[in-house]
Amino acid sequence: MSALKSASAHLGRLALSSTSRATIPSTKLAIHTTRSWSSAASRSSLLPSKTSRYPTFQTTRAFSATSSVAHGHVHTPKPGEELYVTFIDKDGTEVKLAVCEGDNLLDIAQANDLEMEGACGGSCACSTCHVIVTDDTYYERMPEPDDDENDMLDLAFGLTETSRLGCQVTMTKELDGLTVKLPSMTRNLQASDFKS
Repeated sequence: MSALKSASAHLGRLALSSTSRATIPSTKLAIHTTRSWSSAASRSSLLPSKTSRYPTFQTTRAFSATSSVAHGHVHTPKPGEELYVTFIDKDGTEVKLAVCEGDNLLDIAQANDLEMEGACGGSCACSTCHVIVTDDTYYERMPEPDDDENDMLDLAFGLTETSRLGCQVTMTKELDGLTVKLPSMTRNLQASDFKS
């Protein structure tokens, strides 16, 4: 047991000596020294293994993280491959956007800070991304809404013959030039509100 204490004391001295003032900016000295010592002292990876006759050390791996991705995986279209969609907000203001094929209206609206809630995160379980297609020609080019979308549209405020859920409308070349109107208000009723 005394060998274990002396080994850990030696490792502690090494950890402290590696955090000298010469290598750490003065503004970060106290924080860095405290973190290094407390994390080094508390990690079992720095202590000799208890199952082996000879001291062995476990390896630890550094943690890394990537930066966050823009909302909804909306990408910037390549030159010449842009599709255009126009949103008419509640105040009548038109916003024309260049988008990529495959992006859905909910993600496009949220990525561009338009007022579309999408309470369910685009899983077709609410009606807060309700949009009204202004041109029947474009509405006819869209795939038929499935039963889940129709059920949620029944809960939407201001339902029309050309109403769709923004999360279910994916931009295609056939929809290039689409214009949708955002209703004056939405109802945040979700499918889970009606389950017993």
